[in-house]
Amino acid sequence: MSSRVVLVTGANGGLGQAIAEVFLNEAVENFVWLGVHQNRERALSLAVRFPARCRCLDLDVTDPDAWKHAIAAMLVEHQRIDVLVNNAGKHQDGLLATLPLSAWKSVLAGNLDGVFHGCQAVLPTMISQRSGRIVNVSSLSALLAPAGQTNYAAAKAGVIALTQSLAKEVARIGITVNVVCPGYIETEALANLNEPDRKAAQNKIPMRRFGQAKEVASAIRFLACSEASYITGSVLKVDGGIF
Repeated sequence: MSSRVVLVTGANGGLGQAIAEVFLNEAVENFVWLGVHQNRERALSLAVRFPARCRCLDLDVTDPDAWKHAIAAMLVEHQRIDVLVNNAGKHQDGLLATLPLSAWKSVLAGNLDGVFHGCQAVLPTMISQRSGRIVNVSSLSALLAPAGQTNYAAAKAGVIALTQSLAKEVARIGITVNVVCPGYIETEALANLNEPDRKAAQNKIPMRRFGQAKEVASAIRFLACSEASYITGSVLKVDGGIF
C-alpha cells in the first residue's frame, strides 16, 4: 500500500487515539495529523511515540479559519490529503424543556458544524486529486435517540444526512464519504458510569459487552482503504447488535 496522509480530529480522546494508531500501524509510510484544540496531552504523547510520522495540529473544528490554516499546513508538508476522519464531538445532555440555548448551539456546533467545515476544507484538494476518503463519526444516538439528548441526537443525525448527500455529490470524482455509528464504547464517555448503570447498559447489548475503541477504529480504517472504493454514503453501526 502506498503512503497516505491522514487527518483525525478529536485526537485527544480514546477513540481518536485508537483511530490515529490504526492508520499509523496500517503502513510505515503513512503520516497522521492529529487535530486537537484543548487537552492536548494524549495527542502530544502519540506524536512523541511516532515522531517521524505523526504531528499535532491546533484545530478548533467549529472555526472555519482554523480549518483553513490546518489544511494549508498539511499541504505545505505533503501536497495532498488522502483521508479525513471527522471524529471530534461533545455532549451536553439535558431534557429539552430546560435545555439552555447555549447547550443546543454548542453541541450542534461541535458535532455537526465541525463536520461541515472539515468536509468543505478538504474537498478542494481531494477534488483536484480526484481521490479521497472521508469518514464521519456519528453515534447510535442518531438512529436510536435516547431521552435527554435532543441536541446530541439531532446533531449526529445531521451528520448522517450530510454524509449521504455529500457522497452523492462527489461519487464520480473518486471520493467516498461514509459514516460510522458507534454504540457503547469503552472510552471517557462510559468512564463515569456507576456499576448498576454499566450493567443496565450492557443488558441492552445483544453481545453483552461494551465495544473497544480499536474495534471502531478498524471499521473506520476499512472504509478509508482502497478495498472499500465501491462503498459510499453508507452507515456502519458498531454497536454489538443493539438496533
